[in-house]
Amino acid sequence: MSLPCFYEENIQQPAHILSEETSKHCVQVLRMKAGERLQLTDGKGHLFTAIIMDADKKHCGVKIEAASFRSQAASSVSIAISLLKNPSRFEWFLEKVTEIGVNEIIPLICDYTEKYNFRSDRMHNILVSAMLQSRQTWLPLLHQPKKFDVFVDEDFDGIKLIAHCAEEDKRSILDIVNPPKNKLILIGPEGDFSAAEIGHALKKNFIPVTLGGTRLRSETAGMVAAALLANAG
Repeated sequence: MSLPCFYEENIQQPAHILSEETSKHCVQVLRMKAGERLQLTDGKGHLFTAIIMDADKKHCGVKIEAASFRSQAASSVSIAISLLKNPSRFEWFLEKVTEIGVNEIIPLICDYTEKYNFRSDRMHNILVSAMLQSRQTWLPLLHQPKKFDVFVDEDFDGIKLIAHCAEEDKRSILDIVNPPKNKLILIGPEGDFSAAEIGHALKKNFIPVTLGGTRLRSETAGMVAAALLANAG
């Protein structure tokens, strides 16, 4: 049976005091006691096995017994996706792409982005929970929302893709073989990207792609794109 795993942003060796939130979950919720073992990750590739020395529900003390480091995959995936009117759908997207192993998430504000509410702390907690549930040690980098035009003008070292529904020639994302190390894809809002946004992206060397023969919700498109790119090359 796997040891329970917790996220701690800064882990000290050889002894570490868990945050109050982690201490409460560990001691009060899971009822763990001194002498029991657990695992910790900092979301930066490190995994620690520790033993509880002081089972205090506010300041639980542990001793690090073993440490390891898991390198990230050579191929990185970045998803830039419009914020959605329904926050629960965007949160579902964050959970699923974290489980898949996306490296970077950039929320976009597009021409057709409707009213949204971006709660950084809540979004961060969703990423942490999904990382731990999927037994990973790398936490995706979640940016603050960026305006579409500003983001598209930024430099990116890798292949740049845009998925949209406009009638024009597009390549299947499955046809892009031997992709470079870094992959970035743009996913639009419920009303898709505007014609001006698509034109702007194409001028910035984004490649138009299709994700399949059906029209997908934004959050579904983001998840599908993440799964396809994470397993490409």
